[in-house]
Amino acid sequence: MVHTPLAHTRRGAGAPLVLIHGIGHRRQAWDPLVDVLARRYDVIALDLSGFGESAPYPRGVPYTMDIACEHLAEQFEQWGVERPHVVGNSLGGAIALELGSRGLASSVTALSPAGFFGRFDRVQALGILSLLRLTSQVPDRALVAITRTAIGRWLVGATLYAHPGRHDAASSLGDALALKRCEGFAGVARQGLRYAFDREVPVPTTVAWGTKDRILPYAQSARARRVLPDADHVPLVGAGHVPMADCPEEIVALIDATVAQVGSTAVA
Repeated sequence: MVHTPLAHTRRGAGAPLVLIHGIGHRRQAWDPLVDVLARRYDVIALDLSGFGESAPYPRGVPYTMDIACEHLAEQFEQWGVERPHVVGNSLGGAIALELGSRGLASSVTALSPAGFFGRFDRVQALGILSLLRLTSQVPDRALVAITRTAIGRWLVGATLYAHPGRHDAASSLGDALALKRCEGFAGVARQGLRYAFDREVPVPTTVAWGTKDRILPYAQSARARRVLPDADHVPLVGAGHVPMADCPEEIVALIDATVAQVGSTAVA
């Protein structure tokens, strides 16, 4: 087991709802949703190990799905939550599905989840992400200057968001610095070269995909439909790879609808 605590933000009251970001990102990716969700859920937005403010795994511990799920189960226990509802984006979406498949979540909402690659998709995705990380390695003062301009913010966010212009300088700089400093990137990328999701998820599950996703293109949703025929599959029209920022109201509605299925399933 990994005993490294995860940095997290916790707000609200109600059924526990855990939010899991993607590779190179941070828990602040969920900020457009947290205020609304916290009105009815006990919301926990976390930084995965080696990302955001969370320390990386100890030397020699690989970034496998088994270890990630064991670590999160340990964190759930420490946070006093049992089988929370989980929502994840990209890498976080794959982790959310894995948690659901292992009986560690009550429901799963996966947004453009990793693990449904075509023959060349994983190389394309990791190539784009690696290029973004490489370009983020300029001095911090350069990132500050870049994100102060509208064109700079567009360059920082265009691959992730359909509407990068909605992000202010502070948000864009935070994203760039998170990508620059994340120590878990290489370990996750190595595992991603051979990862595919192929498990059943026996809890209410929604898979939603941005139709303008430039990292994990919408075409991958067809494989998700084949692998998870019992899930609800929803196109997010006009949204990019990180739809929480592009269509937050729609994502909140999807989360609510997925969580509500737990009660209706129990009654049935």
